[in-house]
Amino acid sequence: MSLESGTDNVNLAVICHSYNSFQKDPIDILAPGFSSVNVFVRTNPFAEAGNYLPIPQLERFFSAYKIDRTRIPENTHVYPIPIWYIPTDRNYKKLGKRHYSHVKSLIQKYGTKFDLIHAHFAWSAGYVGARLKEEYSVPFVVTAHGYDIYSLPFKDDEWREKIGYVLNTADHIITVSQSNFACIQKLEVATPVTVIPNGFRNDLFHPRDSSECRRALNLPQDKKIILTVGNLEPVKGQTHLVEAVQKIVRERRDILCVIVGAGKLRPALERQVRSLGLEDYVVLAGGKPHDEIPLWMNACDLFVLPSLNEGNPTVMFEALGCGKPFVGTRVGGVPEVIKSDRYGLVVEPADPGDLGEKILMALDREWDREAILRYAERYTWENVAKRIMSVYAQIL
Repeated sequence: MSLESGTDNVNLAVICHSYNSFQKDPIDILAPGFSSVNVFVRTNPFAEAGNYLPIPQLERFFSAYKIDRTRIPENTHVYPIPIWYIPTDRNYKKLGKRHYSHVKSLIQKYGTKFDLIHAHFAWSAGYVGARLKEEYSVPFVVTAHGYDIYSLPFKDDEWREKIGYVLNTADHIITVSQSNFACIQKLEVATPVTVIPNGFRNDLFHPRDSSECRRALNLPQDKKIILTVGNLEPVKGQTHLVEAVQKIVRERRDILCVIVGAGKLRPALERQVRSLGLEDYVVLAGGKPHDEIPLWMNACDLFVLPSLNEGNPTVMFEALGCGKPFVGTRVGGVPEVIKSDRYGLVVEPADPGDLGEKILMALDREWDREAILRYAERYTWENVAKRIMSVYAQIL
């Protein structure tokens, strides 16, 4: 079975928590190989308030559950699944059954046909996929991306049972890193597992003229620009990056650290920047649409990801796809991709001293952009989608 043929009489149902970036891109690339693709996207109506109220806590919901309706393939239908909930652990545990009930109602309402189910994230989308498999006797694939496999099942026995049910019901598990695979092994799951990393859209993320990108974004031409992109959440480690910048400016003052993202951590970051006197060296640029991120990537000299935990971050591949060196923490799939210092440097998480030192090393170094671009080619979504399709072939 290839990406182009062999499934043109098969209908695919996708259960996911967003239809943008790393979930939308592979779905859209795989879509032409199917008769139809129906995408059921769980949303939280609380997020809609983010359109009208500039509240950082709501920005997090809005950016996390956004549905990107651009360039949707003709055979793909996207159904929002609005579920009101407050994101506490207790409410999240209950979300699986509610999510399933909503999806099943839509399937019955529209008479949706599907021969294969792919759920992104073990909870709550994975629970929906498992229940649909049992009710409709349809093969089911689940992708464990990050927190759903390295965190949730190890919180308590109830979570372990819930995630175990999903993984053991699936016909095949995809996960994005060997680090995640090790977590699955701890759960003693019998279902076959394939490690397939995330990827990037090379039609969006490719080298562009840095000076032109800086002019478009009103960024200085005479600074070394350090960029990070991600939701402003404690787990993303932006506070450690700001602390590292304080150490960097003791060595050199020709730098500007740009933090792109929205979320609840913004007020704390603003206070931290002011308290450290870094207003001239750190810019909180806010959340940006995905198709604008390539401008920021190409405007920078160095991409940094200071996360405390990750699955396999898409922004890493996007930065490499723009030919940018990457400095990231030794978490999730990062050290599995940045295996050589030809492409970037790896640091310990939650260690601003190590982070600052590695950033200084990276800024002083002459990087081989062509080598970075050649390496990135293996992680295009086209190449990743072929591996996903091979999993489909095994269970069909």
